[in-house]
Amino acid sequence: MASVDHHSESVFGHKPGLFLLFFTEMWERFSYYGMRALLVLFLVSEAAGGGWAWSRADALNLYAIYTGMVYLTPILGGIAADKLLGYRGAVLLGALLMTLGHAAMAVEQELSFYLGLALLVAGNGFFKPNISSIVGQLYADSEAKKDAAYTIFYMGINAGAFLGILLCGYIGEKVGWSYGFGLAGIFMGLGMVMFYLGQSILGVSGDRDGASETVSQSEAVESETAPGVVRDRLMVIAVLSFSTIFFWMAFEQAGGSMTIFAKDYTQRVLTGSAASVFFWINTALTVIPLALVTYVLLRFFGTTYSRIPYSNLSIGLSFVIIWIMAIWMLNKEFNMRAYEIQFASPQSEAGELVTTTVRWDKPLDDNDEILVVDLEGRQGQGKLKIIAMEAAENYETEFSATVVRERENETEVPASWFGILNSFFIVALAPLFSRLWESRLNPSAPVKFGLGLILLGMGFGALAMGSWGIEQGASRAEVSLWWLVIAYLFHTVGELCVSPVGLSYVSKLAPVRLVGLMFGIWFGATAIANYLAGWSGSLIDQISDQYGLAIFFLIYTLIPVLAGVGMWLLTGWIKKKMHGIQ
Repeated sequence: MASVDHHSESVFGHKPGLFLLFFTEMWERFSYYGMRALLVLFLVSEAAGGGWAWSRADALNLYAIYTGMVYLTPILGGIAADKLLGYRGAVLLGALLMTLGHAAMAVEQELSFYLGLALLVAGNGFFKPNISSIVGQLYADSEAKKDAAYTIFYMGINAGAFLGILLCGYIGEKVGWSYGFGLAGIFMGLGMVMFYLGQSILGVSGDRDGASETVSQSEAVESETAPGVVRDRLMVIAVLSFSTIFFWMAFEQAGGSMTIFAKDYTQRVLTGSAASVFFWINTALTVIPLALVTYVLLRFFGTTYSRIPYSNLSIGLSFVIIWIMAIWMLNKEFNMRAYEIQFASPQSEAGELVTTTVRWDKPLDDNDEILVVDLEGRQGQGKLKIIAMEAAENYETEFSATVVRERENETEVPASWFGILNSFFIVALAPLFSRLWESRLNPSAPVKFGLGLILLGMGFGALAMGSWGIEQGASRAEVSLWWLVIAYLFHTVGELCVSPVGLSYVSKLAPVRLVGLMFGIWFGATAIANYLAGWSGSLIDQISDQYGLAIFFLIYTLIPVLAGVGMWLLTGWIKKKMHGIQ
């Protein structure tokens, strides 16, 4: 491959290649988190609403297997890149497999669904570790800017997660599950095309020769370290890796039991001024981040438009689509109205009239005849949705109703919406924590880890408090949505104390020849944690039936807090074993 001068121009003071990786990773995270936001919801939703009506336990057990494997396969993907494919080849193969995986899931047939999950697991293994490695190679000759480059890259991760959960979640819940799964695949495919067509601006970074060059440079500067010091530092990595199991086991309830809590136990129907406030908050949360990322894109275009025109065309198309979808979503919600309707109860022999409320984004007049479907299959006693004013759509539980009157402003918050809070809080708080870690107040690694675990536990403490009044064994309730907002805030602050800090210390403590193995151990611990997250979350019904939902969340309060206190007690020993690493 011909080498190009990718140092002559910059975007925000960084190499243009970084932003190619930024947008590629952004769309991959869009697809991953967009699908993850829907997975459990789709599985537990009633068949009348298009779901598979699985039990919560079965859905969360599948979630456990999927998320555990997602973090296990990167170990094999890294080896494949080193030995066979090179980093770019692995990224492209992974992107292709994930695109096919999302497409298979969109079909919603049992065989294609499981095939899709398998392809996503395999594709993530090739993609995830190797695109991060290309960032490191891109800055092999400018170590001073590497931390800042990874910070920008990390923002791309969170931008993708934010938009994926917001849009795939909304479309999956409000339009159809297959559309949500399919949307995730569209953007993964566009990200793959963009990377393939634009890789020339990476120079040699990411190809086989570039990898060898980077390793040679690292080995050349590696200093001799006493075997005892190496052993002690590896012990610290082992302790930190072990502690992360307790963190991620609880944190990853976000895609499992916390999603169920949002769906079935949270008051998500807002009326009056509360509905208006939510609409404008949601509008700001949609438009402002998307506008900021679009500005980054325009700056990227300004530097690379003549060098990678077809790649830019691909990413430009993706942003046109994302803006259209965002505007469509906001317009649909702006036009949404609540109507009081009346129908003869299918469960009553006397045909008594039942009055309830439904929402639709088309104008209706009093006495209009409409067709309604019961998404929960409970013969007019479940969650109702207007499907038409004339022709039927072949739902088994459809029936006719009459519009009585339009009610006050009302909106329903999608259960998947709460997942965007983690990404939003990260983007909002990361600069503050970055400055804190660079100040004299910067605590040591075990103190940060302990603090992160304790903050995580406090978030679950909020959910335990919110759940305290729910009756034992209740399958539904309506507690304030603020408990979830508070929980996600504490969880995010805890994540900022653990996740980026942990990766940094692994790279500092491990000798160069063992860095790959140590990151493998780190990802292995994360894989175990994700499996335990799904497995333990699957006990939600069993524990809430016997002891109450508050006790279920109290367990996730105590485990991280105790682990955090344990880390604090080990602070002196860990600092000694680090032998001067700060």
